[in-house]
Amino acid sequence: MSLPVLFLPGLLCDARLWRDQVAALSADHACLVADLTQDDAIAAMVARTLADAPDRFALCGLSMGGYVALALMRAAPGRVARLCLMDTRARPDTPDQARHRRGLMAMTRGNRFNGVTSRLLPSLLHPDRVADEALAGEVMLMAARVGKAAFLRQQTAILNRADSRPHLAAIAVPTWVLVGEADQLTPPELSREMAAAIPGARLALIADAGHLPPMEQPEATTALLREWLSHEPG
Repeated sequence: MSLPVLFLPGLLCDARLWRDQVAALSADHACLVADLTQDDAIAAMVARTLADAPDRFALCGLSMGGYVALALMRAAPGRVARLCLMDTRARPDTPDQARHRRGLMAMTRGNRFNGVTSRLLPSLLHPDRVADEALAGEVMLMAARVGKAAFLRQQTAILNRADSRPHLAAIAVPTWVLVGEADQLTPPELSREMAAAIPGARLALIADAGHLPPMEQPEATTALLREWLSHEPG
């Protein structure tokens, strides 16, 4: 039987992030998307995800989902058969990033939660895709569905996450590191850092994509994931 695939969404993302990949891969793999909206700690997200997951699976996480994936690898490495880290980082926040994150949380608690607005889209999407009204609308609707309370929980979890860099060398499953070539939030150099530290990892940049390649370039992303799932290391 083919290996199940477990997808982990990013901050303010839900199953829509992976819609096209799930549709394309489901003919050959059981595909599941974890719910990372319920908990305010990465460890709790990992525990909830593992409780609902198959015994052994391929794991793919984007952005915050990548933070959860790296923590899951530490908690239950034997359950993961192969790993894909997409548009994410192993580093914790810098002091400036943490201050910015706390500022957004304070605004949200003051009833100024706007999810992803048109003003924020340039940080998420490739410059050539920002004016794509259909794509922009999907991103904003996804954030609105996740909502204020889950946003605060997720940001709390992200702020308190561990530094995963010391643990990268222990990852012993086939690992691919993917990133949009124009990602501003987790730039390609952060993916290069992870790929260099994980034994045997493969790095691939996704052309014409920013921080959300599964939505910006669904066909290219799916093709890479197919290759990741079928690739035999060695």
